[in-house]
Amino acid sequence: MIDSKAIIWDYNGTLLDDLSIGLQSINEMLSKRKLPLLSKESYREVFTFPVKNYYESIGFDFAKEEWDVVAKEFISLYSSLLPKSNIFPEAIQLLSHFSSLGKRQFILSAMEQNMLTHSVKTENIGNFFSEISGIDNIYASSKIENGIQMIKNNQLAPKDVCLLGDTTHDYEVAQELGCYCILIAAGHQSITKLKQTGCPIVVNHLNDIIKN
Repeated sequence: MIDSKAIIWDYNGTLLDDLSIGLQSINEMLSKRKLPLLSKESYREVFTFPVKNYYESIGFDFAKEEWDVVAKEFISLYSSLLPKSNIFPEAIQLLSHFSSLGKRQFILSAMEQNMLTHSVKTENIGNFFSEISGIDNIYASSKIENGIQMIKNNQLAPKDVCLLGDTTHDYEVAQELGCYCILIAAGHQSITKLKQTGCPIVVNHLNDIIKN
């Protein structure tokens, strides 16, 4: 980690503390459908990528309603609550620390690009990043292709890159890119689930990263 020349940050659940609004949004949708609600703990155990699979695991039936409509419903609820979320307090310290060491920093997110750009601007952290990459739709699909493009466009050597994320998908992305990875269990998945990936470094909080 200390030797890495570049840091690729996931956004939701890694820099942005949005677990509570994600949980509130999905529980409103579950309540509307008279499906069992999720606790913070149960949510962190079932959440996964692709997110359509996660919806199915908690009771959504896409034989009865369209995935596209459900995805738009979630985004509408989540967007209305987004102003209530902020980046983790220690995130600024880490961003500043890595910047002072001359490390290039990037965001690679499954959030829709315009929403991501707006959120980063609102949090006033855009100046830390060489590139801010989201996806071109609302379905929180894979970030692998965007990650490959990011490595290529910025002429990064994968061995010089460390990816920081909070989900098993972040580890999958790091594996595909050939870069190092640290998973942080302060976001959308539990430490138990993250350790099951086999990722060599899984920590509880952002502050723990500086020790690695």
